[in-house]
Amino acid sequence: MDPNVYESVKKSINRQLRIDLTYYKDEQMRRRLDSWLARTTLSSWDEYFLLINSDEKELTRFRNYLTINVTEFFRDMDRWKSLMSDVLPVLLKEAAEKKPPSEGLKVWSAGCSVGVEAYTVAMILDQMAPNKKHTIIASDVDRGALEKAKAGGPYLADEARNLTDVQKRKYMEPSGPPFYVRKSLTSLINFREQNLMTDRFDNNFDLIICRNVIIYFTNEAKSILYPKFQQALRPGGILFLGGTEIIPRPMEIGLKNHGISFYRKE
Repeated sequence: MDPNVYESVKKSINRQLRIDLTYYKDEQMRRRLDSWLARTTLSSWDEYFLLINSDEKELTRFRNYLTINVTEFFRDMDRWKSLMSDVLPVLLKEAAEKKPPSEGLKVWSAGCSVGVEAYTVAMILDQMAPNKKHTIIASDVDRGALEKAKAGGPYLADEARNLTDVQKRKYMEPSGPPFYVRKSLTSLINFREQNLMTDRFDNNFDLIICRNVIIYFTNEAKSILYPKFQQALRPGGILFLGGTEIIPRPMEIGLKNHGISFYRKE
C-alpha cells in the first residue's frame, strides 16, 4: 500500500470505526489492510468504506480483524504457572498484611479481547484465594469482543484446549463445545470499553495483565504506555506482559524485572 493511501485509510478508519492506527506499526498494519482488501470483491478502499457505511455486519468483521483478537485460556502456560508459583503468592501475602481480611487483589486485564485472559485469572484466584473478594477489571477498545466477553462465550474447543477437565466442569456450562463461562465466573469481572492510549487509567492495581497487545504498537506508543501502566500500579504491584514484550531499561520508569514477562513497581 502506498504511504499516501495508508494515511487516507487511517483517517477513514479513525472516523468510521474510532480506531486510531497511529499507534500501530505501519508496515505490519499496511500488510494486514492489503490482505483484507484483497479478500473482498472491491477494487479500492473508497468502495470499501462506502460498503461499511451501510453494512453493520461488515463493519463489525473489519473491526474484529483490525483489533487482532487471537487468544485462548492459559495462553503460554509456562508464564501462567510462573504467575501462580512466583507472583500471586507474594501479592496475596502483601494483601493479607495491608487490606481488610475479606479483601483480595485488584486486577486489570488490559486489552482483554474476548475475555479469556480475564477469565483465566479469575479461575486462578478462585482456586488460590476463594474466600477473598477480588476486584477484576477487563477492558478493550473492541466493542464486539467485549460483547462476547460479557456473554461468557461462545469459545471454541481450540480456545479452551488448555483447560483441565476439572476446570471445564467447574467454570464452563456443560453443553460445550462451543463453551460458555458460567455466570458465577462472569459476575466476578467488570468489563468496560477503553482505549489504552487515550483514556485515563484507574490506579492502585496489585496486578495488571497486558499480554500480546503491545507487540503491535510503535516504539513511541510503548514509551507512552509503559509509564502509564507503572503509574496505575500500587507500589510493589506487578505488570504481566507477553513472552516477546520486553521493556528496555525498566528502572528508568520505576519498574524492575521480576522474572520472565513480569515487572514489579519499585
